[in-house]
Amino acid sequence: MRISTTSFFENASSKISDLQATLAHKQAQISANTRILTPADDPVAAAAAVEVTQADGVNTQYAANRESAKTALTLQETTLSSYTDLLQNIKTLTVAAGNGALDDTQRSYLATELSNNYDQLLGIANTRDSAGNFIFGGYKTTSQPFTATAGGVTYNGDQGQRLLQVSTSRQLPINDSGTDIFSNIKTGNGTFTTAGVAGNTGNAVINPGTVTNVAALTNHNYSIDFTSATAFKVYDVTLDPGKAAPLAASGTYVPGQAIAFDGLQFDISGTPGSADRFTVAPSTNQSIFTSISNLITTLKTPAIGTAGKAALLTGLNAANTNFSAALDVTLTVRASGGSRLQELDALDNEGSARTIQYAARLSTLQDLDLVKAYTELTQQQATLTAAQQSFVKIANLSLFNYIN
Repeated sequence: MRISTTSFFENASSKISDLQATLAHKQAQISANTRILTPADDPVAAAAAVEVTQADGVNTQYAANRESAKTALTLQETTLSSYTDLLQNIKTLTVAAGNGALDDTQRSYLATELSNNYDQLLGIANTRDSAGNFIFGGYKTTSQPFTATAGGVTYNGDQGQRLLQVSTSRQLPINDSGTDIFSNIKTGNGTFTTAGVAGNTGNAVINPGTVTNVAALTNHNYSIDFTSATAFKVYDVTLDPGKAAPLAASGTYVPGQAIAFDGLQFDISGTPGSADRFTVAPSTNQSIFTSISNLITTLKTPAIGTAGKAALLTGLNAANTNFSAALDVTLTVRASGGSRLQELDALDNEGSARTIQYAARLSTLQDLDLVKAYTELTQQQATLTAAQQSFVKIANLSLFNYIN
C-alpha cells in the first residue's frame, strides 16, 4: 500500500498532537492533585463529588448558624446572670428592711437603693447585641422592648422566639422574650396570693400559704373577716359578693395555727383587730418592675404603731415571695438556655464528624494516585519522545535525498 507524503505528515502531526494533549492533561492532574479536571474525566464520580460538595457546604452553613446561636444564647446567659445577681441583692435588701431596729428614715435609704436597682434592671431588660438589636423584644428586635411610663414600665415587644436552623432537622430558639422573663411572674405562691387590707388595726400578719389539694381548688376570691380577736369567718367573695353568709369556713383563731379550706392553707400570726380583714385571691401575672415599685412604696410608707408595722411586714413578705418567684423564672430560663448551648455543642461534634466524612468521600472520588500518575506521565513522555524521533527518521526516508 502506498502512503502519500501528505497523508504521512498529517497522520504523524495528529498523533503527536494527541500524545502532547494527553501528556499536558496528566501534568495538569498532577499539578492540581486531582484526577477529575472536567466532568468528562469521570462523569459518575464528578456528579457524586458535586453532591458531596453541596452537602458539605450546607453542613458548613449549619456550623455558622450554630456559632451565631451560641453568640446569642451566651449573651442572654451573661445578661440573665447579671439579672440574677441583681435579684439576689434585692432579696437581701428586702430581708434587711424587716429588721425591727430600722426606723422610717433608714428604710427610705433602702428605698433609694431599690430605685437605683430599678433603673439598673430597666437597662438589663433593654440589652442590645453587637448588631444593636434588642435581645428581649421577641421578634421586635429594632424597637426598645421596655419603656418607663408614669404608671410603671410598658413592654413593647412580643412573645416570639427567633428560630435558627442549626442542623438538617433542628430549628433552635436563640432567644426568650422579655415578657416571659420580666413580666409574666406569678404573684404569691404561684397559685394564690394572700394580703392584709389597708386599715387593719391589729398587728396580725398572713403568710403566703400553700396548696394542700389541687383538685379542691376553686380559684375563687375569699375574704377572711375577723369578728373578734379570736373568731373569723371566710367568705367566698366570688360566689357571694355581698357576704350574706359564711360560705367557705369559720372558726376560732389561734395564732400560727393553719386555716384550711377549699384545697388551700395558710396561717396568720399576731393579734388581729376585731374588724380586721385579709384576702385570698388567685395568683396573677405581675412584672418584676411592679414588684420593686410596690416594695419601694412599702418602704417609704411610715410604719406607725403595731398596725403600721404589720402592714410593713405583710408588704415585705409579699415582695420577698414575688422576688423568689422571679428568681425561679429566671433560673428556669437560664436552664433552658444552658440546655440549648449544650445541644449546640453536641451538634458541633456531629457536624465536625460529617465534615471529616465528606472530606474522605471527596478524597475517594477526586484524589489522584500520585505513584500511578507519575508512572503514566513517564510512560507518556517516553511515548511522545519515541514518536517524535521516529517521525524525524521516517520523514528523511525520501527518494529525493538520493538524487544528485
